[in-house]
Amino acid sequence: MKKGFIFDLDGVIVDTAKYHYLAWKKLANELGFEFTHAQNELFKGVSRKRCLEILLEIGNREATQVEFDLWMVEKNVDYLKYIENMDASEILPDVPKILEFLKSNNIPIALGSASKNAQPILEKVGLLHYFDAIVDGNNVTKAKPDPEVFLLAAKQLGVNAADCIVFEDAVAGVEAANAANMISIGIGDKNILSEAQFNFRDFTEISIEFIQELIDK
Repeated sequence: MKKGFIFDLDGVIVDTAKYHYLAWKKLANELGFEFTHAQNELFKGVSRKRCLEILLEIGNREATQVEFDLWMVEKNVDYLKYIENMDASEILPDVPKILEFLKSNNIPIALGSASKNAQPILEKVGLLHYFDAIVDGNNVTKAKPDPEVFLLAAKQLGVNAADCIVFEDAVAGVEAANAANMISIGIGDKNILSEAQFNFRDFTEISIEFIQELIDK
């Protein structure tokens, strides 16, 4: 059976988490409270709406719907300013090696991300041409750990869900991949991503032989 490979964006392909953090921290400071790196871990793989809800809980702040919508937009405007100058130097180590191998072997590749800015980021770093399908926050109604994003990606690739391999750096993303009955590969701390079927610190630990084994299974 044909296999499909699905990649999360933030923390897997590029490290945009630092820019999200700066934008959320700026908003928190404007609202009168601090926002730490440790608290930012709660935002991994989470939609922007849910992130703002968590941020307001952290700061013990209430918001009208008008304020909530305004702060959502403000955060995104700040984030877009931070990523404006992104280039290929932002790509995480050895990601292009894996993408190039898959592409040269005609293996379908999709992006499955909560980000609503996935396509412009891939364009900025020069990786957009590798992807046969992009499913992001603009296409889904349910956030991870709901498997919607990955199931939609598999459908767009024309691959059965059980024949898909997902690369994720967030617990919610791993849970979503498992719920979709896909092979889950955790990128990051194996203690945090313990539910993943395979774990690697980053792509420098992933060999072409391992990828070929996944294709051949």
